[in-house]
Amino acid sequence: MAELYRQAISELESVATQIDDHAVDRACEMIADARRIGVYGCGREGLQLRGFVMRLFHLGRDVSVVGDMTMPPLGAGDLFIVSAGPGYLSTAMALATVARDAGAKVLLLTAQPAGRIAALADHVLVIPAQTMADDRGPARRSLLPMGSVFEGALFVLFEVMVLKLQKRLHITLDAMRANHTNME
Repeated sequence: MAELYRQAISELESVATQIDDHAVDRACEMIADARRIGVYGCGREGLQLRGFVMRLFHLGRDVSVVGDMTMPPLGAGDLFIVSAGPGYLSTAMALATVARDAGAKVLLLTAQPAGRIAALADHVLVIPAQTMADDRGPARRSLLPMGSVFEGALFVLFEVMVLKLQKRLHITLDAMRANHTNME
């Protein structure tokens, strides 16, 4: 059984070492400069984004998840972060269009930078991992099923981005902790 853990971690490490750190820094700059941030991702990508939203909130950012009742309108000065690992998801495309038309910047997280949503993005952050777009036949390169490597890589990426943002925004761990809920 230990071999399965090693292989899964190895796959995540392989993806992480291929992520362009300058592209990550640009994404962090967009987050730091945004007045408001809205995020959207389908399925398990959406779950990873929700964890990132929580940390962005701890960093003092004005951030919301599309679909939540507290999601404000986005416009000029705002940022829409959308995850579409396979490069195209109809809802993600529609929401990116709405955000863009309202004047918000769009940050796309994807494994497929040639996908249709990339044309709407101000910045594309590529996570070079298997998704459901390439999990069958000769394109399959992961032991993990479907988009699991992409989703796991999102978690690792987001943790690194939080560290970069914490430094960029001069936010102490104590300040982050002060934003953590006491309703647990």
